[in-house]
Amino acid sequence: PPQVNRATNLFLKRLGLAPLNFDHRSFMLKLLTDQVVGYYDPEQRRFFIADWVDIAGRKPVIVHELTHSLQDQHFDLRRFERWPKDESDAKLAAQALIEGDATLVMTFYLWRNPGQIFALLKTFGNGLGMEAIGSAPRAIAESLKFPYIEGSAWVRELHRRGGWELVSRAYSDLPRSTEQILHPEKYFARELPVEVKIADVSPLLGGEWKRIASDVCGEWGLALILGEFLPEDLTARAAAGWGGDRYALYEGPNGQTAILIITVWDAEPDAREFFDAYSQRVIKRYADNEEVIERLTADGAYRLWRTGEGLVWLERRATSVIIFEGAPRDLDWRRLPGRRWASFQPPRAN
Repeated sequence: PPQVNRATNLFLKRLGLAPLNFDHRSFMLKLLTDQVVGYYDPEQRRFFIADWVDIAGRKPVIVHELTHSLQDQHFDLRRFERWPKDESDAKLAAQALIEGDATLVMTFYLWRNPGQIFALLKTFGNGLGMEAIGSAPRAIAESLKFPYIEGSAWVRELHRRGGWELVSRAYSDLPRSTEQILHPEKYFARELPVEVKIADVSPLLGGEWKRIASDVCGEWGLALILGEFLPEDLTARAAAGWGGDRYALYEGPNGQTAILIITVWDAEPDAREFFDAYSQRVIKRYADNEEVIERLTADGAYRLWRTGEGLVWLERRATSVIIFEGAPRDLDWRRLPGRRWASFQPPRAN
């Protein structure tokens, strides 16, 4: 929907994940039409394959798409088309199961038919989709790869532990977060995300501001946000220990945007590590940053920067970290320390 594309556009730009002239909808249309080789449509219960791919190159793709048709036959893929719009992290985890399963089946097929590997490489070696994916903002490109690469590794671990029976069982006991995909042991331990209910800060921002989107970043999303400006090994460590989060995106007058992200961590050292990493991100993200305030508190610390794009507020309270980015520069920051930003609910059953 147009409003979803628009909110995605503003989210990416607010966090410096896409250039200011980026248009999410037109880019995604180009990317997905350029790179597609085949796809399965659960609504029509048909799969399609590109006729510009030679016969040998089609076979591994047919294996992948027929696996989707079998998934649909046994586990109903249409239910994933009706996923709640504000639970993207859990949806990405479910997609990792679906695409990881089909990718692993295709991998086993290629092991038995090694000659097909060269045909597949030739298909993509001809530049199919490479121009679009090569020019994609990193956050988009990595998120599109996640269900196939990380999902395949996760399903491989399920298969190693319990064969295809355990893989099939995962469709009724879904992974609940990208954290569980990145750390399979957390799936088996049933470590579920904390549910964060975020407060509406429109009154704090001013009457002309309104909330236009709310969603969950997840461990993977937070790693991408950090990784746009920091080294990959640092971001992976800083995002590990994630316990839950939620963000709210706000739009104000004259095209201004602000984002509030509330994160919860397994332990205080995890929260402290993320707090320090995000501080480094702020400094690199805003070349004109001016750190105005830095204070220790009874259970944590807070930092405030004034930038050309508004205030950035970063606060740690025990095992939670609050990020408020893009707030108006004239906002009275003294109203922020100790503010009630959110409530936290125990993890819900599957």
